[in-house]
Amino acid sequence: MQRISTGSPFEATMGYSRAVVKGPWCFVSGVTGYDYATMVMPEDVAAQARNCFATIGAVLRQGGFAMEDIVRVQYTLCDAALVEALTPELGAALGAIRPAATMVIAGLIRPEMKVEIEVTAFKG
Repeated sequence: MQRISTGSPFEATMGYSRAVVKGPWCFVSGVTGYDYATMVMPEDVAAQARNCFATIGAVLRQGGFAMEDIVRVQYTLCDAALVEALTPELGAALGAIRPAATMVIAGLIRPEMKVEIEVTAFKG
């Protein structure tokens, strides 16, 4: 088993890995819109989603996977009114891959967080 970290302070304080690779599977924890190099969070949900997918792509590559290996995705969005602004980013990142998907509208742990994206990838 391989554990992957982005160095986010949340990983250490909350006791989790950004991703865990086990055999042909990669389980990526929920990723919010921070740029983890700077710990800056854009205000716009589309920009947050782009940051999410950049982090997810980097983590997958580190584990030996690619975006095309994503088989499941869960989106947690803080407000249903943001779906329209978010949709183009989802299509751009996963439109050709078309994993099984779920979208949940729920509160996130910090007010600046508008979207959290979690994926599972399979290589086999």
